[in-house]
Amino acid sequence: MRDIKVKSDSKEFLTSSDEEEEAVQIIESVSIRESSLSVKSTPEIEKKYVHRVYDAIAPHFSSTRFAKWPKVAAFLESLPPGSVILDAGCGNGKYLGLNPSCFFIGCDISHPLIKICSDKGQEVLVADAVNLPYREEFGDAAISIAVLHHLSTENRRKKAIEELVRVVKPGGFVLITVWAAEQEDTSLLTKWTPLSAKYVEEWVGPGSPMNSPRVRNNPFFSLESIPETEVSAKEQKAENSQFIGLESIPESEESTREQKGESIIPETKASIVEQKDENSVEESLEALKKSQQEYFVPWHLPYHRAEVSGASASALASGLAKKDDRKGAVVYNRYYHVFSEGELERLASGVGNAMIVDRFYDKSNWCIVLQKAALNQD
Repeated sequence: MRDIKVKSDSKEFLTSSDEEEEAVQIIESVSIRESSLSVKSTPEIEKKYVHRVYDAIAPHFSSTRFAKWPKVAAFLESLPPGSVILDAGCGNGKYLGLNPSCFFIGCDISHPLIKICSDKGQEVLVADAVNLPYREEFGDAAISIAVLHHLSTENRRKKAIEELVRVVKPGGFVLITVWAAEQEDTSLLTKWTPLSAKYVEEWVGPGSPMNSPRVRNNPFFSLESIPETEVSAKEQKAENSQFIGLESIPESEESTREQKGESIIPETKASIVEQKDENSVEESLEALKKSQQEYFVPWHLPYHRAEVSGASASALASGLAKKDDRKGAVVYNRYYHVFSEGELERLASGVGNAMIVDRFYDKSNWCIVLQKAALNQD
C-alpha cells in the first residue's frame, strides 16, 4: 500500500510576526507588478504625438530615411558573421540587412512602418520598445536608433534600455542613439515648440519630468514659464511675477504696520529690489529655456503626399494636425525628450548587468555602446 503524504497548511502555524512579514512580501510583490505594468502602459502623449503621427506620415517619413549613419553602419559591420541582430524601433528598416553576413530582426510600434519593411521581405513585427517580445539572451547584438527620445518618462526610457540588455546574450553589445539637447545647429531649436504646462498632467509618477532633480531643485521651474508665441510681453511679465514670491502688500496691511511702528521699505529701495528680482527672474527663465528638454518637433507632410480621405483627414478633423497653406503641407507635432550630456550614460549605468564600453557625440546625437556582462566561468 502506498504511503499517502498529507500536506499540512503551514499558515495555521504562522506567528503574528510571520504573518506581517508575509503580508509585506505580498504587498511588495504586488507593488512591483503594478510598477512594471505602469511603466509598460503607454502614456496618452506618446499615443497621440508619437504613435498616431508616425502611422499617418509613414510613407513620406520612409521616403526621407535612406542614408545610413557611418558609425551605426560601422558598428553593425564589426559584428561576427552569423550574429543575430535585433533592431528595436527599426522604422522603415534601413539598417536591416546592412551586414549581409548577419541575421536581422526588426520591430517598431508603427504598423504602417512595419508593413513597409515587410513588403521589402524583411523579418519584422509590431512591438513596443519597453516590452520587447523576445526571450532573454536571444540576440548577439541590439540597436536602438533615435527611439528613446520618443518615450515621455525617465522610467520608460530606462525600461527600454533594460529590455535591450535583457534580449542580448552575455557578452553581447547594444548601440543606443538619441537626439541631443546640445544641437550643432542651434537654429533648429527656434523651430521646435517647448512643451507647455497643458501636458504636465499626463506625466504621473517618479519618472515624470516634473520629478527630475533638475526641476525639483529649481524654484523657478514651471513649464508655464516658457512663453507660447501668442503670449504678449505684458502677459508674460504678469506670469513671471508668480515665480519671485513678492506680492504687493494690501493698503490695510501697510496701515497696520505703520500703526505698530514697523518699518516699511522706502519706495526707492523697493523699486531697486523689484528691479533686481525681475532681472533674476529673466535670467532664470533664460536658463530654463536653455535647459528645456521636452519639445514638439514639426513634421511637414506635403499636400500631394497626404491622403485626403485617410489618416491626414482624420488628424485635421481631430486637431492632431493643422494645415500650413504657405508651405502646402499638413503639419504634425512629434513628441521629443532631447537628452542632455551625460543623461543617457546615467540611465544606462542603472542597468546592473551591463557596462558602457563606448560613448560619443555624432550628428547632434548622444550615443553609447553597452556590453552585457559575460557569464562567470567558475
